[in-house]
Parts: sequence; structure tokens; C-alpha cells
Amino acid sequence: MTVFWNRFPNRERNMSTRDLLVASALALVMGAGAVSAQMVLNRGNDTDPSSLDPHQTSTVSESNVLIDLFEGLLVFNAAGEAVPGMAERWDISDDGLTYTFHLRDSKWSNGDPVTADDFSFAYHRIMDPQTAAGYASILFSIKNAEQVAGGKMPLDQLGVKVIDPKTLEITLEAPTPYFLELLTHQTALPLHRKSVEALGNQFTRPGNLVSNGAFRLASFTPNAQLVMERNPGYYDAANVKIDRINYIPFEDRSSCIRRFEAGEVHICSDVPAEQMDYVQKKLTQELRIAPYLGVYYLPVKGAPDSPLKDARVRKAISLAIDRDFLANQVWAGTMLPSYTFVPPGIANYVEGGVTVDYATEDLFDREDEAKELLEEAGVAPGSLTVELRYNTSENNKNTMAAIADMLKNIDINARLNEVEGTTYFNYMREDGPFDISRAGWIGDYNDPQTFLMINMGNTPFNYSRWKSPEYDALMNKAADTLDLGERAKALAEAETLLLDQLPVIPILSYSSRALVSTKIGGYEDNLMDKHPTRWMSVD
Repeated sequence: MTVFWNRFPNRERNMSTRDLLVASALALVMGAGAVSAQMVLNRGNDTDPSSLDPHQTSTVSESNVLIDLFEGLLVFNAAGEAVPGMAERWDISDDGLTYTFHLRDSKWSNGDPVTADDFSFAYHRIMDPQTAAGYASILFSIKNAEQVAGGKMPLDQLGVKVIDPKTLEITLEAPTPYFLELLTHQTALPLHRKSVEALGNQFTRPGNLVSNGAFRLASFTPNAQLVMERNPGYYDAANVKIDRINYIPFEDRSSCIRRFEAGEVHICSDVPAEQMDYVQKKLTQELRIAPYLGVYYLPVKGAPDSPLKDARVRKAISLAIDRDFLANQVWAGTMLPSYTFVPPGIANYVEGGVTVDYATEDLFDREDEAKELLEEAGVAPGSLTVELRYNTSENNKNTMAAIADMLKNIDINARLNEVEGTTYFNYMREDGPFDISRAGWIGDYNDPQTFLMINMGNTPFNYSRWKSPEYDALMNKAADTLDLGERAKALAEAETLLLDQLPVIPILSYSSRALVSTKIGGYEDNLMDKHPTRWMSVD
């Protein structure tokens, strides 16, 4: 109501009461007409994106926004499957090394045609050492990509070539069974060369950002909402039903539930575990819980002289963590206990995955073993205090508080440190100091490599900065192995080494938890938990 009164700020003082009432009524009718003419989706997101530059992002919340603004060669459909996007078809050479993509006719949000050069420019930019793209490693399967990103080869040696405006050729280092799935990722999105080169790091601002996806950026008010509107130049615009998306950040998941119940939000991207009983009773039809390809884990770092540098101390901490309690009590049964870094059921892996011997041991026996390990490592009872760092979320807070209590049982003291979400992961990527932090990794594709590669010495997502030449050698061996069975064995050896040294302590496997209004069509539960707005509608 306030909005309508403020539309007449200067006239209000000179109008009669009757005139004001008539004007207000008219404004309400006009507003109702505008609302009915547009299909608007109010969509909760975990947090604001720290950037809208695809080469400076890494989180799920950023991916949610980017896959609505941009479209890669392939895209996720409503079922989370990789399907043709900007590439309407492609050819693969007999040796599996060369992919030739044929682009469909589509336009950027400023009316320019989308061309193969837009993809080539983006792929060269993300590998340019000056871009310092933390997630460039996901595309290292492209020929010479790792050497180019490391500054060891010039940019023009990257295995990406423009054949003509509608044809793009990509050459790989080795046959990669998951390469097409990789192209759905935010790192493989195209960029509008002219605007990026002209505007530099200002190209992501509202009014500047040129996108090729189903939607274009209208406005962005941090901590309030990011607004998108339908892109009329998009090749399938006629079948995009949503006219406007309001992405609203909710680090406090409870706030999203309150606004969801008030009808102000259509989708909440997460549900706090402590309210799960209430949600299951009151919002039965709207609650969505589904398997999700992800691991919730604890990177362990510590100062150079910290006892945390000793693998025996890290194993003691792992032994003391009651994962069943975390999964069933803290997360209200919406997570699964996990002792392995690669989630169960993943494709292209050894049967049954990798296991650890203490997963089935009694917790009291594990605590005794943990104390023995600490004694071996020279850590006297009560002498070690660790900081447990986590990003803002009720679920994360409750998890870390429970772990602090568990560590008391083996005479380790712990204090909590909550950090605001938009800076949290940047801090760890940039080698910020910490003892133990909370992290989650969601598979970018259905293959063990997407999880294990982040612990290699050359990746910024190796938050603990653990370095193992043996581990890196096993990962490189897997990358060079064409036989899928032998490749799986090499990856399993790498995970076995990781779980022995424990620079990261896996504690839970994810499920996706969301609230979705019954008014929403086109939202399908899927293992990748990908839900592009392009496929949705609002009743």
C-alpha cells in the first residue's frame, strides 16, 4: 500500500480525501493488473552470490543464479540430466578426443548473436593466469588447459578452436567419459566478449551484464534481492513461462519458512533441521527431500606448528565424531552418516566404494582409541584447543556445536567461530588461516573425480593445503587411464590414502531439502539438485 501512496508524493498535499481514495483505488487496480499480466517467481537462495562473473564463483547458490542468466553448450533439464543447450548437436571423433559443437541461433540480451567465439573467449579467459579463476581446474580435461592455467604454455595452445561463427571444436587431453556433463557447469558458460573487454570487472553490474540464458539481470540489491526478467532474444523464449524471478537470500533458513508460509516466497532452497518436525507436519505437500550427490566434511589445517598437522591427531578427531547422532538428531534424519569422501552410489567407481575399519566400531571404543592416538602424538589431555569455523546457518551451527561437545570426550577443547556466508569460502580459497572448518562439496558431475580432485595440491579448493605427491600421482594416473575399471581402482587408491591421512574429515552425505509451493510446476527432484527456472511455472 505504501508503494502506491508514494507514487503521488507532491500531489497528496493538495488533494481532497475523496480524490485520494479514488487515486488509491485506481492504483490498486492498476497494480493488480500488472501482477496478473506477469508470472513472478519468488525464489529463496542460500545466500547472495559473491560475484556474477562465472570465473569467480564456486558455490551452489551462485550456480543457481548463473544457470538462469547464462546457458552453456549443454544444460540441465528439469530432471537434472545434461541435454542440448546452445549446442543443438555435436560430433565426437572415433578416438574420443575431439568434440565438434554446432550452435543454434540465439541472441544475447543486448540483441547480439551468440557465436562460437563467445565460448572460445570464455574458455581462454578462465585459463588465463591473470584471471586467477579458482575453478579453472574443472576444465583441465581440455588439451593443454592445466599448462596454460599454470603459465607454462601460451593461451593460444588451449585445445579450443572456432571453426566458424556457429561451430566450435574442443580437443581433450584424454578421453573423458563425463566431459559432456562438465559443460553444464558454470565454468563452461560463455561470455559476451565486447562487454567484458570494454567494461573490465564492471561487466557484471546491472545495466552492464549481457547474458545469453533464459533470463537477464534487471537489478541486484545485496541482502535484499536479485531480480531477473525473461530474455526475449533467448532461442526458446516462447516456452519460458516465468516473466520475472526475485532471488531472495536467506542465510537464516527459518526466515524463509516464515515468508513461505505467508505466501511471499515460492521456493526455499533449504530447511533448518531443528524445524524439520514442524515442516513435516505442517508443510507435508511442500517438503521435498531427495538423495543428493554431495559430502559434508571438515577441512583440517592449523598453524604450521599445530598438532593438527599430525595425521594421528586428525584421526583421533574423526574417531570421536558421532556421525549417527549428527545425521539423526542434528539433521533430523535428512543426512546420512559418512566416513568416506566419495558419496555412495556414484558412477564409474569400484563396487561398494572405499570403507574405513572404524565405521562399524562402538563409539566408546573409538574414543579410547582416539585418546591413545593423542598420547602417541604427544598431545596431553586438555592441552589442545581448536577453533571450529563455519558459515552462517542454523544447521551448520548446531553441527559444529555438537562436534565441540564430542571433542570434550577425548579432552580436546573447542570454540565456535561463525562467519558470514558471502566471504566464508573466499577466505579459505585464499589460504586464510583456520584450525577446522566446515565445508560441503556437491558433485559437478556423476563421477568420483569431481570429489577427489579438490584435494590435489594444485587446487584452491584444497582448503587444508595438504600436499601429497603420492595422491597427486594416483589422480594423474586415473586421468590418463582409458580402461574405466583400472581408472576406478586408481581413484579408490587415492581415496584410501586420503582417508588414512585425513586432511579432510568426511562426516555426512547430503540429501537435498527444499520447500516448493504447490503452485509451482516443472520442479523435479533429482540427484544433482539442479532446478533451472526455465522449466518452471507459477499457477
